[in-house]
Amino acid sequence: MNQTFRQPASQAPVAAMDGLEDQLIDAEADSLPPPQAPVLRSGTARFVLGASLVLIAFNLRPLFSSLSVLLPEVMQATGLSPAGASLLTTLPVLCLGLFAPLAPRLAQRFGAERTLLFALLLLATGTALRGFGTAPLLFVASFMAGAAIAIGNVLLPGLVKRDFPDKTAMMTGLYTMALCAGAASASGLTLPIEHGLTGSWSGALAVWAVPAFIVLLIWTPQALGSRRQASHSGFRVVGLWRDRLAWQVTLFMGLQSALAYCVFGWLAPILRERGFDPTTAGAIVSVSVMAQVVTCLAVPSIAIRRKDQRGVNVALIVAAVVALLGILFAPTSTVLFWAILQGVGQGGLIAAAMTLIVLRSPDPHVAAHLSGMAQGVGYTIAATGPLIVGIIRDWTGGFEAAAFLFVALGLGAAVMGMGAGRALHVGARTIRVPDRA
Repeated sequence: MNQTFRQPASQAPVAAMDGLEDQLIDAEADSLPPPQAPVLRSGTARFVLGASLVLIAFNLRPLFSSLSVLLPEVMQATGLSPAGASLLTTLPVLCLGLFAPLAPRLAQRFGAERTLLFALLLLATGTALRGFGTAPLLFVASFMAGAAIAIGNVLLPGLVKRDFPDKTAMMTGLYTMALCAGAASASGLTLPIEHGLTGSWSGALAVWAVPAFIVLLIWTPQALGSRRQASHSGFRVVGLWRDRLAWQVTLFMGLQSALAYCVFGWLAPILRERGFDPTTAGAIVSVSVMAQVVTCLAVPSIAIRRKDQRGVNVALIVAAVVALLGILFAPTSTVLFWAILQGVGQGGLIAAAMTLIVLRSPDPHVAAHLSGMAQGVGYTIAATGPLIVGIIRDWTGGFEAAAFLFVALGLGAAVMGMGAGRALHVGARTIRVPDRA
């Protein structure tokens, strides 16, 4: 007989949250028996594992921001139109949505460590392929690396929660800062690398394969030495895709992510068209990305202590969108302020979206499936953001009209954020599937 697992409706979602450490989703949550953490023999091995996870997180964002600061040079060298460039910036974001649902299945079959090892190999190879400097290989490389990043996005948080149950809050902070540091480093250093080291835009893009290959070498013995347990799916979640609240969470994730990847893909070209030199534009983007760390770490703790999250969601959206309008139209002397404000708002939105997945879920199994739904559908929606910005640039010859897109995305995210921010649980439930063996 099937057994249903559900948190009592009278129990507030916040009561189920002990803090930041409970906000990680385990991609192997549906495995039966549950995956066991590897036994580490020494503090050194534990340190190497933690450092490896942080270094992997560092490598999950340079693909996006390194291309952004060199996009005009790439377009000139390859003959890509603004529409073609928008496709290039959109493709890896689309891969985040297409491949995210596959990550848990791969982890259940091959183990999270080995699956992540394959993703690192794919990421490093794809990034290195950008060094050939041809348009077709740029698209192939973006597809490969985007698929790898999608897998890493899903698996890394669960590994952090599984392997560091006593230090999850600290590891979450390091993991989050590494994500932002990777994006900021690529924004701020890619042009100096081109000018002082490689002498070419293609070489500067390919350089970001080096840290990926390094962490691949560090991770290989840990992944191959892990003891993967045979597992099968022991639980099934029903009713999620028909639930209105689940769709509100998913659309909030997608619309705020669309804003985020518009920034990753086009903020540097926008700044360059406003008169900033390439190096300064990259530095401003780097500062904006690093500003995300502040609210990325602070918002979850604030959100879980409130009666609901509607006010937090709307305030962050207003900050992010108003800042984008400031970047587009305010005097250039104020751009740094608007860039920092945009980073604060955008970082908070990312954290709020991930927090809502947990707060709206009655149990870990629903949370894992809601995470897959929100990331799969959400990132597919997000891919339209940078694509439309490129089309607008192609049609109008400038970025000013993109303001209408930013406002529309902000309004949509605000509406979905109001719905998703209510102190309710999604109407899905978890059913335990009997073992037929």
